[in-house]
Amino acid sequence: MRSRTSVCAVLAVTLGLAGCGPSRPDPGTLNMLIESSPNNLDVRQGTDAQSERVGALIFEALARKDDHFNLVPWLATSWERPDPLTWIFHIRPGVKFHDGKPLTADDVAWSIESMTNGSIVTAKGGAFRGIDKVSVPAPLTLTVHTKTSDNGLLFNMSDGLFGIVEKGAGRDEGLHPVGTGPFQFVDQVQDKDVVLERNAGYWGGAPHIERVRFEVVPDTITAALEMKKGSADLESNVLSEDMVHALTGLPNLRVEGGTGAAVIYANFNTADPVLHDPRVRQAIACALDRDALIRTLWRGHAVAADTLLPIGSWAAADPAGLAHYPHDVARAVKLLDEAGMKPDASGIRLRFTIKTSTDETVRLEAQAIQQQLRAAGIEMKIRSAEFGTFYADITHGAFQMYILKWIGVNEDPDIFRYAYASTSFPPKGANRGRYSNARVDSLLMAAATETDQEVRRKEYAEVEQILSRDLPSVPLFYPNNEVVHSTRVTGVVLNPGGSFDFLRTAELH
Repeated sequence: MRSRTSVCAVLAVTLGLAGCGPSRPDPGTLNMLIESSPNNLDVRQGTDAQSERVGALIFEALARKDDHFNLVPWLATSWERPDPLTWIFHIRPGVKFHDGKPLTADDVAWSIESMTNGSIVTAKGGAFRGIDKVSVPAPLTLTVHTKTSDNGLLFNMSDGLFGIVEKGAGRDEGLHPVGTGPFQFVDQVQDKDVVLERNAGYWGGAPHIERVRFEVVPDTITAALEMKKGSADLESNVLSEDMVHALTGLPNLRVEGGTGAAVIYANFNTADPVLHDPRVRQAIACALDRDALIRTLWRGHAVAADTLLPIGSWAAADPAGLAHYPHDVARAVKLLDEAGMKPDASGIRLRFTIKTSTDETVRLEAQAIQQQLRAAGIEMKIRSAEFGTFYADITHGAFQMYILKWIGVNEDPDIFRYAYASTSFPPKGANRGRYSNARVDSLLMAAATETDQEVRRKEYAEVEQILSRDLPSVPLFYPNNEVVHSTRVTGVVLNPGGSFDFLRTAELH
């Protein structure tokens, strides 16, 4: 890898710049780099990471996730469930939209109903189709009746996934968004930037930062140079680990990091004749050296995962009750022997193909795994395609194994229903590997209707124990949530989910 000095020099020549000296920033504006333009700042409609993270500064939800991914009150000060089909929400008094209108339960009711009644077109509407009706018995009271017990409803009304708009807000709300959040919309130019300014009347206390400009910089080399020369103040999980390493220790920059909630995993097609036997999948897991991948590819900035749930989740099983697969080539060979996978004349016991997108980090991961598996007599071919083709293939079951990342959705234990229930084969869910286990289905159904969280915790723990043995997928690791920022910025406190919440309290000097 090039030194920090040579990286700077190469970047400067590449971009036609004389050097990497600091530029003079606007004293009142924090310039933050993002990889792409939000596809819709209306959180009801936006589904990409930029829409959810920038939009969550403009719009707010009924609940927020704490550091253990429990749902805590936000625009709803409290809620109760008098029966499994009824939710009663009490809306926070004294909250105003950016245009000065007071927030009422009518606005919340509209925000929910608009996602299923055709007022807007949104992929998120499916999360609310189980609602039977919404009523407003008082100005700050909302009642939601569901057709069946829906423990995931509150999660789908939490930060990043849901945003409360004014009653009547329609499909073009994302062009001129008006919410109740700590920042209000100023301007957006597609593929260039989004500008927000602080909401001086914010009910939770006005942010310290006067204005934030989200600059769209899709190229990581350009982003690294902007951080280096001081024309940008902050980036969050934009740069590669090599880029972060090259910038670490520079006098004008600081790096903040912590374990992230997103999880990278490898998924098997359990219906494939070669991979149908759990012992074969276990052998592949044993042949993997995740610690080596973390050291080399992630420079130690990741943590090995045993489950899809993030570290600290209230529903995570005790690791002592899970089956584990530390790097052990001899155990991998023994499992393949037991599964009838004997070596051929070339010493190869198992041949299969892994599919990946063309993302460079994922391709490097696949190449490293390919080398590791050879020691156990496993030949893994790599087939990469642009994301649209890759995603279509895995949705249709046209794969033996693939690598992907869960972001956000794995913060709720309902991820297990979505990814592993027999009723969740695409297009009804994301059980792309066609895994089926009657006991898992029964536990997930019970957890979906149970209102006692401790009982649900036990049910989900058993699901995780079964999955650790059947191994329809291998949780690989949680990449760190990392922010690089200029010394002008202080008070950056990271959220494990990778949100931009730190802008609520950070200061600009």
